[in-house]
Amino acid sequence: MSWSAHLPVVPIVLPLAAGALMLLLDERRERLKAAISLVALALLLAAALALLPLADRPLAPVYALGSWPAPFGIVLVADRLAAAMVLLSGLLGLAATVFSLARWHRAGPRFHALLQFLLMGLNGAFLTGDQFNLFVFFELLLAASYGLALHGSGTARVRSGMHYIVINLAASLLFLIGVSLIYGVTGTLNLAHLAQRIPLVAAEDRVLVEAGAAVLAIAFLVKSGMWPLGFWLPSTYAAASAPAAALFSILTKVGFYAVLRLWLLLFGGGVGAELLYLGGMATLVFGAIGMLASQELGRLAGYSLLLSSGTLLAAISRGDGAVTAAALFYLVASTLGIAAFFLLIELVQRAREPGADVLAVTAEAFGLGDEDAEPEERPGTVIPAAMALLGLSFLCCAPSFVAKFTLLAAVLGPQPVSTPAWALIALLTLSGLAAVIAMGRAGVSIFWASEERSTPRVRVVEIVPVAGLLALCFALTLAAGPVMRYLQDAALALHAPQTYIDSVLSRP
Repeated sequence: MSWSAHLPVVPIVLPLAAGALMLLLDERRERLKAAISLVALALLLAAALALLPLADRPLAPVYALGSWPAPFGIVLVADRLAAAMVLLSGLLGLAATVFSLARWHRAGPRFHALLQFLLMGLNGAFLTGDQFNLFVFFELLLAASYGLALHGSGTARVRSGMHYIVINLAASLLFLIGVSLIYGVTGTLNLAHLAQRIPLVAAEDRVLVEAGAAVLAIAFLVKSGMWPLGFWLPSTYAAASAPAAALFSILTKVGFYAVLRLWLLLFGGGVGAELLYLGGMATLVFGAIGMLASQELGRLAGYSLLLSSGTLLAAISRGDGAVTAAALFYLVASTLGIAAFFLLIELVQRAREPGADVLAVTAEAFGLGDEDAEPEERPGTVIPAAMALLGLSFLCCAPSFVAKFTLLAAVLGPQPVSTPAWALIALLTLSGLAAVIAMGRAGVSIFWASEERSTPRVRVVEIVPVAGLLALCFALTLAAGPVMRYLQDAALALHAPQTYIDSVLSRP
């Protein structure tokens, strides 16, 4: 067996080993832990990049743990979508880690270990081909995210973090109940085997399968932030530390990934399409209104994340491969942009006048109240180099218009456009306008209208990850052709899952 055959398990084993090693080290060995974390992330990104061309084949790489064949053993399946999501999580993990080196990794214990365990759970959820292990990896990533949500302490962070923990524990209970109901009827947990078994379920047992699927859907939609189940998200993400919030921007995408994967693989995308459409549209409205009403940058970013979740859920409800491919492109671009925005918020807040920032947790943690300097009295408004750099970065954090136009073009499509499609197009356009207004108002308030501000002190390790994420968004725009080709193949494989089933069940 060649070394490439083991690549699907590397994104899980590598962060697990790095996190376990850091737990053995004394908490005062901060530099050593940071070095281990950076090396592990560099190796993770190398493995993810090597996995992409392997996944871009008719039959996806399948890794059978313990050499037990499916459906008897646990398998990892590195198809196109899973490989792309692993790469995306690695990029966000690297950006959050580099940003934290300025000060956040010293604000509480076990930051680097928790981040590595979160990456392990994320990658496992993306790669697993087993329903129960999807639950296991969900719990692993959530357990790590609980620690990161509380990292740095503070009243607002603890209060929002406790809400986050309770809600996700309830969703996890629903997840386990749904898995149990489906297993009780079908007798299997392997996703490919379930795709074969569910159509053969007797009519009298069909209601149990549908009930299990409904319970699973609620659990996944809580995690993806669909209205009204995502009410907890803006407050939790606004209160979290900047690197934790940036990494959390992919957590809602895990819920979306699970919905997309199981909905198309197990039920062919027919059942529940109307629910996804209505829930996605309601989330779009909720996110747009929340962005317009937000007076804090953290909550603005949180509602922007809900806006992207609503867009994705409404888009995949169309059941069209071209729309799904455009939605995946939008997923990647919006996740990178929102993660950069969460990191940028902390840097921008340092320039605000004392008391202007409602998020006192960040200012309190950094002791900014003693560092504010009196503005110089001179004609006009001088924008220092740091403010100019932050303002340019803030402008680049706006939603990817190329990704949004790609999605709109796919919804329009060559076929006659239905009334629900026109409604989706109208709402996507209006929500995009609302996002531009909200971001523009915040930008004017921070970089233009206010004359009483201090020049923020920005470190290289803080601005580099922001610039890197925004550069990736720009690169996606320039390389939209090959990226869309890859994602179109990924979407077609999702809508025609027989290839996925053959990849898993035909392997010895």
